[in-house]
Amino acid sequence: MRSSAVVSGVLSVLLLVLVAVGWSPLLSFDRSVADALHRDAVARPGFTDLNRALSDWVWDPWTMRALAAVAVVLLWWRRERRMALWVAATSLVAVGLQQGLKALVGRDRPEWPDPVDSARFAAFPSGHAMTATVTCGLLLWVLALHWREEWRGWGVLAGAAVVSVLGVGWTRVYLGVHWPSDVLGGWLLGWFCVAVAVLTYRWSERRGAESRLSRGPGASRASGRRMGETR
Repeated sequence: MRSSAVVSGVLSVLLLVLVAVGWSPLLSFDRSVADALHRDAVARPGFTDLNRALSDWVWDPWTMRALAAVAVVLLWWRRERRMALWVAATSLVAVGLQQGLKALVGRDRPEWPDPVDSARFAAFPSGHAMTATVTCGLLLWVLALHWREEWRGWGVLAGAAVVSVLGVGWTRVYLGVHWPSDVLGGWLLGWFCVAVAVLTYRWSERRGAESRLSRGPGASRASGRRMGETR
């Protein structure tokens, strides 16, 4: 997980710099892919409507945040409050990071004479892609800690999460409201947030276990012996 965090973090920064400076090969690639998909979207209104429904309802950021909120409530109810706070805090930090980068980079969205959808605010990174990655990653982490060994449907759920993350990225480019690199940036930053959350949670658990051991009966007896020796 540590290497995953480092790799996703480095690639996120690299992509951010390339977008910010307007690296021409990246911009050309974005334009060529976006143009091709937009022509297809205009020519296939039925398929476009399906993509719009998936993007605006099934994989919408508010749908994803609602799933994360449900997970937080259930964890709190199960008295796993440290994990509940971690999921909530990671989701909130991801939103703040996403909106901050959008404002910082200020990248324009694609513009079309015949748009099939619309979106507001800056383009980079894709909020849909980043939110889906963060939410699905956190939910899979929570479920893996509790039920992976005993639940046979784990593979189905993991597959659904992967389809959701990849699928929402596809819909945003297909609908002409994001460049491909916006989506890639959302995926990378989202996974970076998940990886850092898992690593810091494990670190806090180790620190907590060490603290409990240091306050145990053995530690108390050792402390008493030290006090007796100083008298």
